[in-house]
Amino acid sequence: MPQPRTPHEERQAILKALKAQQRAKERRKAGLIYGTAAFLAASIITAVAFVVIGDVRQREEVKAAASRPIEGEQDFPDQARNHTSAPVSYPRTPAAGGDHAPVWTNCGIYTAPVQQERAVHSLEHGAVWVSYRPDLAADQIADLTAAAGSQPYLLLSPVPDQEAPIMATAWGKQLALQSSSDERLAPFIKKYRQGPQTPEPGAVCTGGVQG
Repeated sequence: MPQPRTPHEERQAILKALKAQQRAKERRKAGLIYGTAAFLAASIITAVAFVVIGDVRQREEVKAAASRPIEGEQDFPDQARNHTSAPVSYPRTPAAGGDHAPVWTNCGIYTAPVQQERAVHSLEHGAVWVSYRPDLAADQIADLTAAAGSQPYLLLSPVPDQEAPIMATAWGKQLALQSSSDERLAPFIKKYRQGPQTPEPGAVCTGGVQG
């Protein structure tokens, strides 16, 4: 017949049971934490993978579109390329080439109009000039600014007198657009920034004049 426990043995047994319960609770808590962390990590990895895959797919689509003729694009070949300090009367606004200022406009994002003669010199160096009418909706200007980002050889500025809400211009090439969401804009930039029509590819678009 088992002997009854002493008060000390009873206390030890109770402490042992409590410790076992605490360890079990901690194991469950750790499992929950690690499981949640693993789930979050897997979710983040999946989300990043989708973004990366989406970006790669978008770049490939733009590249493919740039390899084909761009609908609505206008071509202005055989333009003069003389340097002049005098104002130039261009046949279109914005100009897509022609005589121009001796110093170019630095590529970048401008919120005020730039001097056209200097911007044309930037085109000669291989820049693409994305311009918009000042009354373009703020959200569309924001879209264009985000798209321009810090891309090299790209000018973004308002042009008050242009015929379309948005114009994309390279040396000898121009595309009129009605909206910042037009899918032809990115292929145009891809195709003609430092494109084969550039008179002086590789010439700098920095170290000139702001505006």
